Amino acid sequence: MKFRILCVLLLLGLTACAQIPNKEGVEETGESTEQEQEEINPLNLPKQELTAPILFDFLVGETALQRGNLDIAVNRYIKLAKITRDPRIAKRASEIALHAGNPYAAEQAITMWVALEPDSVDARQTIAALLVNLGKLDAARPHLEKLLASEKDGVGNAFMQLNQLLSRNPNKAATLQLVQQLAQPYKDLPEIHFSISQAAWFANQHQLALKEMQRALALRPDWEIAAIHNGRILQRTSNSDASEFYHDYLKKYPAANEARIAYTRVLINDGRTDLAREQLQFLLAKNPEDPEIMLAIGLLATEMGDFDITETSFKKALSLGYKDPNAIHFHLGQVYEETKRPDAAMESYQMVKNGPRYLPAQIRYADLLASKGYVNEAREHLQKLPATNDQQAAHLILAEAQILRRTRAHREVFNLLSDGLKKLPDYPELLYDRALAADKLGKFAVLEQDLRKLIKLKPDNAHAYNALGYSLAERGNQLPEALKLIRKAVELSPEDPYIMDSLGWVYYRMGNFTEGLNYLNLAFAARPDPEIAAHLGEVLWMQGAKEDAKNIWRFALEKDPDNEVLIETLQRFIKKKVVD
Repeated sequence: MKFRILCVLLLLGLTACAQIPNKEGVEETGESTEQEQEEINPLNLPKQELTAPILFDFLVGETALQRGNLDIAVNRYIKLAKITRDPRIAKRASEIALHAGNPYAAEQAITMWVALEPDSVDARQTIAALLVNLGKLDAARPHLEKLLASEKDGVGNAFMQLNQLLSRNPNKAATLQLVQQLAQPYKDLPEIHFSISQAAWFANQHQLALKEMQRALALRPDWEIAAIHNGRILQRTSNSDASEFYHDYLKKYPAANEARIAYTRVLINDGRTDLAREQLQFLLAKNPEDPEIMLAIGLLATEMGDFDITETSFKKALSLGYKDPNAIHFHLGQVYEETKRPDAAMESYQMVKNGPRYLPAQIRYADLLASKGYVNEAREHLQKLPATNDQQAAHLILAEAQILRRTRAHREVFNLLSDGLKKLPDYPELLYDRALAADKLGKFAVLEQDLRKLIKLKPDNAHAYNALGYSLAERGNQLPEALKLIRKAVELSPEDPYIMDSLGWVYYRMGNFTEGLNYLNLAFAARPDPEIAAHLGEVLWMQGAKEDAKNIWRFALEKDPDNEVLIETLQRFIKKKVVD
């Protein structure tokens, strides 16, 4: 459908416009776009004499466009559209303005285009999409109403596509209101209620979302995508309600594979693995030659930890000619890692030849190669991999740093990350990792510099606050600031056990053993990590509970006998082995 295709194209092309709300690059004309829309008479093919000034402006505009001077090109074409009142030139001005990423010029040009060619669906779609991207929903509404009215029998599908466009608007309450207004003439269509439901969901009006999705299903009971969304809404508050809904729906429509997959996932989340396996067996029995279903079965089995079914399903998907074999090889590599088969994992990762999983697969291959003792070869493998953008370049540096870190080559890690920051000075993960490396080398000035810069770049990064606060607490010279930083980290990520550990540790360093012990117990209960165990054991020891401390340390040693923090703690408190 034309409406659908153009909207998708606009979704892809208008992002830049929405991000540059200024008037630079456009000459003032003295008239508002509203006045222009009222004053310009629609002309299909105007009889305009090609005067010297018009020819000059045309040549200047085209030359500027070819040379990449988009602002000049936009100015000239808007001027030409006003002089000639030719919709074709207004359309050209609109396209250039959109390409230039100038929303003010685009709105000016497209408004002229609509005024000059009011029956053009393309023109009205373009102005509607632009206004939505700019958050001007009230201005977009009359255009959207006319577009929907022009769709006639296709209004349901058009509304579904429109809902995707409107979902980009950050004001979800306003979006819901607009969708409800646009829906008024079409209340008998299931797509309308589906769209209202989605808008309500994003506006956090979950009861309305459920009510409208149920209306959509009442109008089209076999509509599988609506059933899946209905189940997801129910699952927000109750796995059992979602499970009951899917069970009843699948009784009526047993061939609804996607709904059955969603049902299986609900059962897995609810811990009912036996029923989940029954659903997997049903899917397998009814779709033995469908590679998509084989992949879905494999992924669901992975969630259950049933790696035998996972491996069999993935291999079956491959043999059936699944459209993206790279994805299957990557998933198989993960399965082999989970089942402690590193050689098979490396082989699978090497079979990922291209696509979005290529780089992650090669990073995993290098990591496994290093774990077998071939550290230099692993580093060489990573260094030979091509990086097509900054993100990929950073990921390769971080992967190499992780390999070096496991060998405790902290100075090499620091140097590697420092070289990376010369090329990518504001990359958050590189700053964070170099701060950790600086800590190992006692370069506390670098640590503080990197973490404070990271906090400035990413003020919502809980781990940056936590790392800086913990470092200050460890050194004991800025404890009030350390507490403030870690409290901020807790505010940003209240459930993170490592941040809870830091909060307990700073209280302990400040002499508040009771609060320290409370938070450390919470952290250890959430994640019995060796470093958290080292801290908890120390506080217990200092409070006289030495046997409890030893028990905690024994447990941690069994999990990670080489943990540096744990070993350092034991060396300070115990002369002999804890396990004795």
